[in-house]
Amino acid sequence: MVFVPERLTAACRRSASRMTWLRLLPDVIRRLQERWALSLDAPFNGCSCSWVAPATRRDGSRAVLKLGIPHMEGAHELQGLRIWDGDPTVRLLDADDEWNAMLLEACEPGVTLGQLPEPDQDVVIARLLRRLWQKPAPAPFRPLADMTAYWTAESQAAAARWPDAALTQQGLRLFAELSRPSPDDVLLATDLHAGNVLRAQREPWLVIDPKPFVGDRTYDATQHLLNCRSRLHADPRGTIRRVADLLELDDNRLRLWTFARLAAEPRDRWNADTLALARSLA
Repeated sequence: MVFVPERLTAACRRSASRMTWLRLLPDVIRRLQERWALSLDAPFNGCSCSWVAPATRRDGSRAVLKLGIPHMEGAHELQGLRIWDGDPTVRLLDADDEWNAMLLEACEPGVTLGQLPEPDQDVVIARLLRRLWQKPAPAPFRPLADMTAYWTAESQAAAARWPDAALTQQGLRLFAELSRPSPDDVLLATDLHAGNVLRAQREPWLVIDPKPFVGDRTYDATQHLLNCRSRLHADPRGTIRRVADLLELDDNRLRLWTFARLAAEPRDRWNADTLALARSLA
């Protein structure tokens, strides 16, 4: 019997395609176990966009089996891992493209970058982003504008629940403006934050869970910033300036991207904390 964490089950209930994926999951896992000769441990509980479990291969080496749900943002994770080829991501050991299934290098001890103080996280994140941006971005990677357009459609569908329509409209306009394609665009991870950076043996830190798009590298600094919520509240512009300086980015453009995400990104509920932070960056 295959155990499916409740967070993953809840995420699958949001669409018919995901429920179909969930129904087929146990059989797919069994087939992959046979094909790749894997012994599996219990899956990780905290995942909501994929089924992920530690694995032991026939030769006794450790790995991780990951199957991603149908998910717009993460559609090309597997292809991104092929392009980065372990620099500085976890290595892709084997894959099944049809099922978005990945046999991944295991990170040991595997503790997250979140164990370090946030100013130290800034330095590690900046170093990793610089390396991620060095790779070419051939097909099938989509432009960042595709993701912001997808978010815009979701946010507009929820317009009746906007607590500050003018603020959200301003954010949506910035999504369109900032994500326009440019000759300087690079292959982005789009979801790099301390929880997606693990301590490893091959390198001090390795990136997991990239969601590749091609676009403005400034965008790639936003998720780490949004995960440093207390620092952003205490000193929003100073915190943004520090991260921009580490990455040699325009701090005003990073401020605008961060504001747009706070003001206009689709969410289940709009809270006063997020709106106050957005207003501080407007």
